[in-house]
Order: sequence, then structure tokens, then C-alpha cells
Amino acid sequence: MTGLYRSEDNQILGGVCAGIAERYGLDPAVVRLVTAFLFLTGVTPLLYLVAWLVVPRKSEIEKN
Repeated sequence: MTGLYRSEDNQILGGVCAGIAERYGLDPAVVRLVTAFLFLTGVTPLLYLVAWLVVPRKSEIEKN
């Protein structure tokens, strides 16, 4: 699977950070820390919400 998806196995809130980490082979904790830092600076809140709505779940991709 090469596309971007929201993780259902390693999610905390919406699975966006875990999905990004799985896609690029990164540690989910690192992606979450970077996202939290950017969230506090005001950069990420809207982007995270949009990604949560637009990026499909892993199970939705596997059905097709």
C-alpha cells in the first residue's frame, strides 16, 4: 500500500499522524511531537482537521 491513509491500528485522535508515519517510515511519536509543536504555533489546526476529513481510513482503501 503506497497511498496516504489514516491509521486505525496506531491512532490517538484521528489517525492522521500515524498514517503519515506509516507512509514515510517514521516513528509516529516524532510525527505527533512535530504536529503538536506546529499546532501550538497555530500552523496546523486547520490542516489537521482537513486531513482528518479528506484522508481515507486504511480499511476504506483495502476494500477497493
